[in-house]
Amino acid sequence: MKMPGGRAAVEALRAAGVTRIFGLMGSSALDMYDALYDAKDIRHIGVRDERAGTHMADAYGRITGRPGIMIAGQSGPGATNLVSGLGQAYLAYSPVVVITGLPLTQHMGRDSFQEIDQHTLFLPVTKKVFDVPTARRIPDLILEAMRIANSGRRGPVVLNIARDLFAEEIDVEIQCHTAAPVKAGYVDPATARAVKDLLLGARAPALLAGAGVKWERGHESVTRLAGKLKLPIAASSGHGDVVPNDHPLFCGYAGPAPYGNPVARELIHGADVILALGTRLGFNTTLYGNDVVPKRAKIIQVDLDPGAIGKYYPVHMGIVGDASSFAACLAGTVGDADAKDFVWLERNRKLRAMRDALWEERERLGRQSVTPLTPEQVFGEVRKVLPRNAIVALDSGTLCRQAADQLPYYEPPALLTPLDFGLVGFGYVAGLGAKVAAPERPVISMAGDGGFGMTVIEICTAVQSGINTVGIVLDNECWGSEKAYQRDFYNKRYIAESIVSPRYDVVARSCGAAGYFVARPGELAEALSQALRANEPAVIHVKVDPDAIVSSRKDALKHRLSA
Repeated sequence: MKMPGGRAAVEALRAAGVTRIFGLMGSSALDMYDALYDAKDIRHIGVRDERAGTHMADAYGRITGRPGIMIAGQSGPGATNLVSGLGQAYLAYSPVVVITGLPLTQHMGRDSFQEIDQHTLFLPVTKKVFDVPTARRIPDLILEAMRIANSGRRGPVVLNIARDLFAEEIDVEIQCHTAAPVKAGYVDPATARAVKDLLLGARAPALLAGAGVKWERGHESVTRLAGKLKLPIAASSGHGDVVPNDHPLFCGYAGPAPYGNPVARELIHGADVILALGTRLGFNTTLYGNDVVPKRAKIIQVDLDPGAIGKYYPVHMGIVGDASSFAACLAGTVGDADAKDFVWLERNRKLRAMRDALWEERERLGRQSVTPLTPEQVFGEVRKVLPRNAIVALDSGTLCRQAADQLPYYEPPALLTPLDFGLVGFGYVAGLGAKVAAPERPVISMAGDGGFGMTVIEICTAVQSGINTVGIVLDNECWGSEKAYQRDFYNKRYIAESIVSPRYDVVARSCGAAGYFVARPGELAEALSQALRANEPAVIHVKVDPDAIVSSRKDALKHRLSA
């Protein structure tokens, strides 16, 4: 069938089952956009910044399990704007496919208008970069990009396409195939039985579950395994939604102090055998030290990526495969003969008592009636009205890292965070992408005043495209993490830490969204409840105590301890 390259690109996306695309119109991809005009079954969400659009595609991919698509329609500056979003997706292992333009083929290599070396630019922050050589290759390389992005350890893929290739007439047949994720292979029952015997011989076993479980929607397999062996569960950092949080064996996420959960840390640090399912035991969970993972523990690590096994900690057993499938297989090996009075049941009871006491204390602090509002009050009021099926998108920074373990998640996937990239400016726009992915679920985002300000213009995207999320801005008038470091390690020699922000509720109303301002106890719960009922784009500006900040990276500031 004869068609222009731009239409071939759209038909390839359609063949892959794509129904939602994020993009920023640009002249390099005009012929593709012209083809999208006729593609009524594909919804295009126009964004205001390429970085923000890539975050939306990232969140869309995490929630749906399918690649999020972003079109950066302009070569040069449109491409460079993608880099932070791609770096975020790369370190989160999110399936994202980006299509971006190049100058005319005849102008390449001549320092032409908006020409840079985009291939080299994207190499460090992608799983694969394609420079499409001919118009005929556009559809098959798009389908290949979809496959690569969503197979094995997922990640972003970029296609650079010269603008004249979009316009060139080609004769091509596009095979209809949906880019489903490639599943892991055979799970060895003998290995599963060996793992079971190792766990049964332990005195204090623990189950640590990470993103590998979430990607395969394996929470039921993990909870079934935990229930059979009475294994207490901790989540890796940023994945507190790995199982429903009201499961009786769930302890929280095991990040290092002051973030994470002290009960989960106690669980992992006190373990003699750790079953690590779908987690690299990476930096945000462990700081590569032994404050969380003890030296004495025998680690059984299950991961899709052979390179992840034993990378940071020596393992007793390393198993390459899908963590969810392995959990299901392992659960299947546990029979009635194994159902005994496990020696760790008393420990489980102590952990449950610690967990109950922790949440009682959090609820007490959440009921305080002081101003300015403390983070504990904010989290307590959000918990009051947070729907059970809600998705929460969090930014980076001191307040949002506290929020990750202070809010409950019941229907995985339900939590989006910047993870290892630690990117400020992720939270609000990730919430928009999540809502496009799951319009039937309420979506709430949280960001500090600094982070929200980085992507505030995307309120207009929410209004224009009818993306009904609720963004909560935690205004503590500073870059909180950095101010905490200056306070704790630099003798309060404050410089460049303060922020002056507008009233973002007023900004939201000027963009056509709903806006709420909160400064007193009780107002946030009321505003959030009202915003959720209204089901429209909304921003809640919350004044938070600027001194309620904590410093976390003490490992990086040892040189300042004497000061």
